[in-house]
Amino acid sequence: MSSIAPASGAPLADWLAYLETLHPKAIDLGLDRIRAVAQRVQLSLDCVKITVAGTNGKGSTCAMLESILLDAGYHVGQYTSPHLLRFNERIRINGQEVTDADIVAQLEHIEAARGDVSLTYFEMTTLAALLLFQAASLDVVVLEVGLGGRLDAVNIIDTDCAVLTSVDLDHMAYLGNTREAIGWEKAHIFRPGKPAICADPVPPQTVIDYAAEIGADLWRFGIDFNYSGDRQQWAYGGRTQRRNALGYPALRGANQLLNASAALAALENLRDRLVVTQQNVRQGLLHVGLPGRMQILPGLPATILDVGHNPHAAAAVGQNLDSMGHYPHTYAVVGMLHDKDIEHTLAKLTRRVDRWLCATTEGPRGTSAQALADIVHRITGDVAPVDPFVVQTAEIKRGDHKPGVKAAPRPAVAKQDVQVSTFDSPEQAFAEARRLATDNDRILVFGSFATVGPVLQVLRQEGRDVLS
Repeated sequence: MSSIAPASGAPLADWLAYLETLHPKAIDLGLDRIRAVAQRVQLSLDCVKITVAGTNGKGSTCAMLESILLDAGYHVGQYTSPHLLRFNERIRINGQEVTDADIVAQLEHIEAARGDVSLTYFEMTTLAALLLFQAASLDVVVLEVGLGGRLDAVNIIDTDCAVLTSVDLDHMAYLGNTREAIGWEKAHIFRPGKPAICADPVPPQTVIDYAAEIGADLWRFGIDFNYSGDRQQWAYGGRTQRRNALGYPALRGANQLLNASAALAALENLRDRLVVTQQNVRQGLLHVGLPGRMQILPGLPATILDVGHNPHAAAAVGQNLDSMGHYPHTYAVVGMLHDKDIEHTLAKLTRRVDRWLCATTEGPRGTSAQALADIVHRITGDVAPVDPFVVQTAEIKRGDHKPGVKAAPRPAVAKQDVQVSTFDSPEQAFAEARRLATDNDRILVFGSFATVGPVLQVLRQEGRDVLS
């Protein structure tokens, strides 16, 4: 890939490829570089700003806020990451993805202004999103933090309300290897005198201490806001506001009421600037959509897509699977990045999966299917004889094999009816799962955006409506 900036008017794909070469490190946390360039391009957001951080639940919380605020008639910008199928998913204005041309125009502007300041892919694209929001004269923006909080590019924005959805172990190489350390990093999206919503039921003490240290107005789940419900409806209760007789969010999952109550706590805090009626909340929650989060596709066999990629998320997926009732067989299509806690993530689901279809994820952070299969064998204590009827169709990419050189097929093995096989890609693994599963079975696709995204692309090419 070239390190020379694309010519004026070049396609977005060329710009994104260029951005991957622009900085020595793919992830290089810090605010000095992006803040300097933000000043050069005169970034200034004159609207209500909501920042959302957390280990899990960020995307769902952002989607609910966007949906409710749009129903209330506000002009809303939403920035999230990563994307599933196309980059434009990350930047939405009034519920619509921005165009390639709009993104390219801002990238060209930033490139001309940055001079000798080196920015990462994420820093460049975050600035592009913020400049697009500035140009759109919005009422409110909802910003999802990419990684951590303290040094994430999104944290250059002084938020009017910060939301911390959850704190658990992920990105430990960057944030620390304890909940206390990670919580401290994430709590840095809080601002003095501003509301700080914490939806984690048992927050690390560092979150509480940091809020007190800077004088943020900390709202804790179970103390300052809560929810209750039965099989038909649920209710939100905050410090001064109660919303009763609410329908359940369209997003499925055991934690969605927690995310919804965090969103409503944020809106309660901002009620003097953003008027949101009970009907706006009902309609917003009814129509919210977010692909890849406990997404259950219509039709048979039951197919569940979830981008969960850490133990906390996998535990929630397990709870959701249990609530679905009995299925004779569960086929798990899994691909993960090597910097994730793969062993403990997969361990949360071992007792619920009968057949593992491990897929290689590409790129510098990718994990080979065989490495995943080896972990599954280890955590299931798999030492039984091979099953001669189930043979992998994938190319094995191991340290002792050169990429592109076919290795001998390796049969899947089984213990207590658990089988493991390997595939070159999520698409191949998903095709095999569909071939094997009957209408009474279910297929789970999980482990990464890099796993769910390709499967969504397959379904989209078949004419399925998978992004609504």
